[in-house]
Amino acid sequence: MRYKNVEIRQEELSVLTDVNLELRRGEFVYLTGKVGTGKTSLLKTFYGELEIEAGEAVVLGYDLCRLKRNQIPQLRRKLGIVFQDFQLLTDRTVYDNLAFVLQATGWKNRIEIKNRIEEVLTQVGMSHKGYKHPNELSGGEQQRIVIARAILNSPDIILADEPTGNLDMETGRDITRLLHDIGREGTLVVMSTHNRQLLHEFPGQEYRCEAHRVNKI
Repeated sequence: MRYKNVEIRQEELSVLTDVNLELRRGEFVYLTGKVGTGKTSLLKTFYGELEIEAGEAVVLGYDLCRLKRNQIPQLRRKLGIVFQDFQLLTDRTVYDNLAFVLQATGWKNRIEIKNRIEEVLTQVGMSHKGYKHPNELSGGEQQRIVIARAILNSPDIILADEPTGNLDMETGRDITRLLHDIGREGTLVVMSTHNRQLLHEFPGQEYRCEAHRVNKI
């Protein structure tokens, strides 16, 4: 992932200017900064949700400045996205939530789908929860399922937008530890957070959003 002199705008307003960063596989990266400083906007550009206004931006070989709409699904298949508000389908079980994603990304063999779901649920410590519906799970358990969903297709990059924001401190620590472990296996993890205690406990690179800039700390 490489950004050079990038400008990000939303509704005619400049959110971030002169963004320069180069991130590689296996790195654990924190995006910090106050609410409204551009953390989520920056993350959205990584997966093509928000357009780049100026500069050079390349993610996994895709030139985001020339990205065509029909290329966005191809890019997103190589990314895992962890949302703060979970975005799980409440009318189906955990297993069916995960099966839906695999089927939507081209998986067809039922046995392979079942095996992959069992693998990721075991990896996030939720192997016994596949039959549950999201509303039967705690916030921390739901976030683990969201991470399982994010790693289903073995992404090169995981983007986590305030994944601990709605969780208590201990649960947030567990979620960060899980993401840290995934990063050690060779995935680039980019996580936005307000919680500076996590930076001390789980070291990584820090990029701080402030005054319309992104500064490496």
